[in-house]
Amino acid sequence: MRYSEYRAYDAVGLAELVAKGEVRPAELLEVASARLEQVDPEINAISLRMDEVGRAAAEGPLEGPFAGVPFLLKDLGQDFAGYPTASGTGPLRKLKADKNATVVQRWIDAGLVIFGKTTTPEFGAVAVTETRTYGATRNPWNLDRTPGGSSGGSAAAVAAGILPMAGASDGGGSIRIPAACAGLFGLKAGRGLVPAGPDFAEHIFGAATAGVLSRSVRDSAVMFDLLSEPDPGGPYLPSRSAQPYATAVDAPPRRLRIGFTHESPLGTPVHAEAVRAVEATAALLEQLGHHVEQAAPRMDSRQMAHDFMTVWTANLAARLAQARKLSGASDSDFDLTTRVVAAGGRAHSATTLIEAHGRWNTYTRALSEFHETYDLLLTPTLAEPPLRIGQTKPPAALEKILAVLLELRAGTAITRTPIYRDLVLTNLAPVPFTQLANVTGRPAISVPLHRTADGLPLGSQFVGPLGSEFLLLQLAAELEQTQPWSHLEPPLAPAAVE
Repeated sequence: MRYSEYRAYDAVGLAELVAKGEVRPAELLEVASARLEQVDPEINAISLRMDEVGRAAAEGPLEGPFAGVPFLLKDLGQDFAGYPTASGTGPLRKLKADKNATVVQRWIDAGLVIFGKTTTPEFGAVAVTETRTYGATRNPWNLDRTPGGSSGGSAAAVAAGILPMAGASDGGGSIRIPAACAGLFGLKAGRGLVPAGPDFAEHIFGAATAGVLSRSVRDSAVMFDLLSEPDPGGPYLPSRSAQPYATAVDAPPRRLRIGFTHESPLGTPVHAEAVRAVEATAALLEQLGHHVEQAAPRMDSRQMAHDFMTVWTANLAARLAQARKLSGASDSDFDLTTRVVAAGGRAHSATTLIEAHGRWNTYTRALSEFHETYDLLLTPTLAEPPLRIGQTKPPAALEKILAVLLELRAGTAITRTPIYRDLVLTNLAPVPFTQLANVTGRPAISVPLHRTADGLPLGSQFVGPLGSEFLLLQLAAELEQTQPWSHLEPPLAPAAVE
C-alpha cells in the first residue's frame, strides 16, 4: 500500500480493508513505520518505539473492529505490560509496567497494532509538550509551534499522517487542546464512562479520562463504544446511550439551542483569531438551522479556575512524590516547572484541598442550570493560536531564582509570590476554556473548523450536559460533513514515502 492511499483512510476504513483481505496488517504497519521514520525527526512525537510488539501483533491472529490498524499509546497512564510508562520524565524510563491498563487491554482486544508510545509533558502537567527528557514536540502545521499538551505527541503523530488515531487522555483539556492545535477531533467523555483501572479507581477525583485523538468523528465514535463498556472493578456504573455511539454519525441531531461565549473565564485576553473561530462556528450552526445566541453559565469562573488548580497542583505533588519513591530519584532529576507547581500543591492544607474540591459541586450545578436553557455551550478551545515552542518557559534569570528557592525548601514561600502566580497564569491563560468540563465531569469535544490567517488550526469547543456524548458526536459528524477537515494535510514532508 502506498502512503497516499494509507493517508486517505481513517481507522475504520483501514480495518475494513483488512477484513476484506485487501491489505495485510503487516503492510499497514510497514507504511506507518516508514512515515514515522520520515517525519519524527522533525516533530519528535515518539517517546518509545515498540517495533517488536507491533510486528508480533501484525502477524495475528487479530479480531475486533480495528483489527490490523496501527496505533500508538500516550506515555501517561496507558501501561503496557513489560514496557515503561515514563510519564514524560527521565526517572521513570527504566520502570516496567507489570500489567496492561484497562484501556490498553481494550485496545489490544479491539485488534489495534500497538507499536510505540507518544510524548507528553512531565506528568501531563502543562498544555505544551516540552520536557528536559524528550525535548520539544512540534506541530506538523508549523514546526515553530506546539501541538499542545498533554497529548501533544499523539496529536503530532496523527496530524503528520503516521496513523489515523492515537491514544490520549484529558484531565484539564489534554485531548481537546492538542486537537485544536493540530486540526483533529477530540472527545473528552463524561466522568466515569471510561475506566481508569486496574491500578486506579479514577484520576484527579474523576476529572481525568482516557480517550483518543482522531482525524474522523466516526473513529472516535466507534472507539467510544469500546472504551465506555462498564468496568466491574470500577467505582461507577455510568449510564450509556441506548444506541451504539457508532450510529451517531449516521443522522444529524435535532435542531439545538446553543449558547456561546468567547470571553476568558480568567478575564485574560482572547486572541482575535479565537473570537473569529467561535463566531464562524456560530454562523455555520445557524446555517444548519440551530439556534445560537451569546450566553454563558453564571458562576465565579476565576474562583473555579483557582479551585481547579488547587486540586491539580496537589495531585501533581502526589505524583512527583510517588515517582521519587519508585525511582529513587531526587527532586533535581525532574523538570523545574514540575517542581515549582508541585511545591504549590504541597503548600495546600488538607482543609484547603477538601474545600476547593467541595466547591466543584457549585460549578457543576451552575452548568446544569445553564443546560436547562441551552443544549450545548460553545467556546473557543484555545484563547490563542498554538503557542510558539518555548513560549511558556520562564526566563533564565527567573529559573535560577526558582531553583535556589526550591533548593532552600522555600516552596511555601514561592506560592505566595507574584512569581508563582505569573507562572500558573502563563500556563493557564492560553487554555482557560477547557477545565470547566473536567471540574464538572461533563462531556466536551473540540472540532477543527477554523484556520488562522497563516494556516494554523484552531478548534471550537462544545460542552454538553450529563450523558450527551451521543449528541456531541452527532453534531460533530454534521459539522464534519458540512465543512470536511480530514483531507487537509500539513506541509510537513510533502514528498511522502511511496
